[in-house]
Amino acid sequence: MNKKIVVNTSPLIAWEKMQALDLVGKLPFDFICPPQVQAEILAGAAKGYSVSFPSWLKVVRLAVPLTPLALANLDAGEAAVIELALEQNISLVCLDEIKGRRAALASGLQIIGSLGLLGKIKTLGLVSEIRSLVEKAQDSGIYYDTKLVGEFLHKLGE
Repeated sequence: MNKKIVVNTSPLIAWEKMQALDLVGKLPFDFICPPQVQAEILAGAAKGYSVSFPSWLKVVRLAVPLTPLALANLDAGEAAVIELALEQNISLVCLDEIKGRRAALASGLQIIGSLGLLGKIKTLGLVSEIRSLVEKAQDSGIYYDTKLVGEFLHKLGE
């Protein structure tokens, strides 16, 4: 059985811009997201953004609606990802935004970002290099800290 991971919107957008959604879907995880993430993706597509909802991502509803406190410092997608992980006893979340990452850490969750999962794609041998994927994302407006990208690529031998 694969390990479950709850995914937020921004990694999905980044992978789409890298044209790497299919690669991510091949990783040995059961990917889930709350309806709020699906709604954000579909709203972007309706506005004409080049973004799609991958077939490998399962939508799981929250048992309890988000509270105003949960939404005070996070957007609905981030808050719902954290809440869903806690409700479902899933220890791993995929978040890129710093506020969401801090809240997830404070909630006792493990975090991986869009780049971290790209690294897993390479270490599993699904691709021989990922620099071009990261550059595609950056060229299309996805921001990653320059130092972080340098260290990340260096660790992967690129």
